[in-house]
Amino acid sequence: MSVDPTKPYDSENIFAKILRGEMPCNKVYEDDHALAFHDINPQAPVHILVIPKGEYVSWDDFSAKASDAEMAGYVRAIGHVAREQGLVVRGFRLLSNVGRNGGQEVPHLHVHLFGGGPLGPMLAQ
Repeated sequence: MSVDPTKPYDSENIFAKILRGEMPCNKVYEDDHALAFHDINPQAPVHILVIPKGEYVSWDDFSAKASDAEMAGYVRAIGHVAREQGLVVRGFRLLSNVGRNGGQEVPHLHVHLFGGGPLGPMLAQ
């Protein structure tokens, strides 16, 4: 399934359910603006998803509608998780898919935080 980032927020998506406590997650960090948890299908030795607590479909939606506090809090949360997981020294990758061509599957903004080993090329054709 791919996401149309121009459609309204779907409050029944899996990340909305996780935020409401209706679905479990393996949480690594939470604050007022973000929740971070291990991906259930990891693509690297460390694969953590960081989601904002607000109802945002994509980066475009977030950048257009989030408050300055939400933006700063979310970006700081991503950095905090990378440091807390010990990924900064050896390196890590951030990935956020947007829309059909970008491969977005869940209609809630999320950043994949990859690390823990060599990650290979950015894109495989």
